[in-house]
Amino acid sequence: MSIQVRIGRAGGGRVKRALGVQAALEWAFRVEKAQLELPPPTDVTDEGFGFGLEYVLLQRAVLGCKIDGGQHKIGGYTHEDAEVIAATVAGIPDSLGGKRMAIRVAELARAGLTPDWMPGAVPRCVPVELKRNQHGERATTIVVGTERVLTRGKWRTVEVLACPVTFSPHPQQIASARRGYEDWWQALGWVREGLEAGGMLREIEVTGAMPKARPWDHARRR
Repeated sequence: MSIQVRIGRAGGGRVKRALGVQAALEWAFRVEKAQLELPPPTDVTDEGFGFGLEYVLLQRAVLGCKIDGGQHKIGGYTHEDAEVIAATVAGIPDSLGGKRMAIRVAELARAGLTPDWMPGAVPRCVPVELKRNQHGERATTIVVGTERVLTRGKWRTVEVLACPVTFSPHPQQIASARRGYEDWWQALGWVREGLEAGGMLREIEVTGAMPKARPWDHARRR
């Protein structure tokens, strides 16, 4: 993930670093060790409540003052821009996943990861169970019925066997993973727009760069 530097200066003559939103999140949570704070409003107890950006900015903002950082970062100061980013993530609304999505965004950024959308996954028909012995590996079979057959002039009853199969990975599993990626991507878009609208970052400039919206579509075209 590349970090670009724009020609431009923040207040006090400092050059602003231009980062895509994913890079900015990883800087805030992974490098600066910013903490995600989700204090419930006094009049709301619903666990799924998402804070509006206005609420977040009111909690953080007197624009001329520094944000008091460093209370969470062991052995140092947490950059004020990192705390603004963390506060904005805390404001992800219910329509985009609320608190659960905020935690997911922060955890992925802290680990430097992108959600697993199961690249290259193709459902394959496989036996439900395999048995192994000294002769090797074979699919487990079950009895699904009986038939009468004529063998050497005699009627005999024989079992009809079938091999139960399933699809692995299941199509629903792949679809669920990709919905999760799309939800995360939409949350990142909201965070990027919120940081741009808030105008509170002093040394970081969040650009319009975003992760690929549907990377599996790009993979299919190759």
